[in-house]
Amino acid sequence: MGDLPVNPLVIIGVGSSFAFSGLFYHLYQEKKKELKRLKEIPIFKPDQHLVRVLKASPYKRLQYVAVEGLVQADGEPLASQFVPRCFGVIQKISSEEHWKYWNSFSRTWNSRTMNKKEAKTSVPFSLVSPGVYITDLYVKVQNPLEASGCYLERVYHRVRRAEEGLVNVVMQGLSGEKPVAMEESEELLRVGSTLTGFGEVVLEGGQVMRLQAPQDGRKFILVPTDYRSFIDRHESSANMWKTLTALTGLTGVSVLAAVIYNLVGKQDDRSK
Repeated sequence: MGDLPVNPLVIIGVGSSFAFSGLFYHLYQEKKKELKRLKEIPIFKPDQHLVRVLKASPYKRLQYVAVEGLVQADGEPLASQFVPRCFGVIQKISSEEHWKYWNSFSRTWNSRTMNKKEAKTSVPFSLVSPGVYITDLYVKVQNPLEASGCYLERVYHRVRRAEEGLVNVVMQGLSGEKPVAMEESEELLRVGSTLTGFGEVVLEGGQVMRLQAPQDGRKFILVPTDYRSFIDRHESSANMWKTLTALTGLTGVSVLAAVIYNLVGKQDDRSK
């Protein structure tokens, strides 16, 4: 090991830089392909233009498009259970208990969660064009709970600490367990929020448009933002991988050039 002209750690560092550069370049190329596919998806709003396109399409159906609009409940919206005057069309309420139990081998208290509960409900809703409050044109969202995507907004979160009384202390000594906290949260797809849905759109009865899961196997996605912001986020991700590719690649090249320069310098000194 002492006869090596180059420190092994330097060799590992150069190799790691090129390896990470290759990995980041692969991720950049994958993100670029995904971004290209997203930009090829037609984007519509719930308006007369979408109706005309559907009427001119075979079977009055568009296989995979993006529809951007504001969330509007078809009937009575869901009221938040914790926040006054907060309404939505999809609601998820979660709760779980945090406990600690005594580990006799390590003689420490270890944590665990239990009694986790989750309830998800929805009411029928549609997408309407921004700025239009009374309209006959809307896109009904079919079976939104089948869609993927992080489209819910957390409107409430609370962690309640357990109170330690004399009875609890006695129970801890007998069972080796003690409650720590109860965690509760509520998430909503709020009325009036911007939503972009990716899926199949069909026209029924001449005016009723419906967004639903595609029949060709592609993903039914709901995104809690407008289409432009969604694309910008993917472009930022692609640029991040591109920058990391350049940084790690340049780092590897710089270190390798320095190593070669030092080796050549040593050879010249020996020849003299």
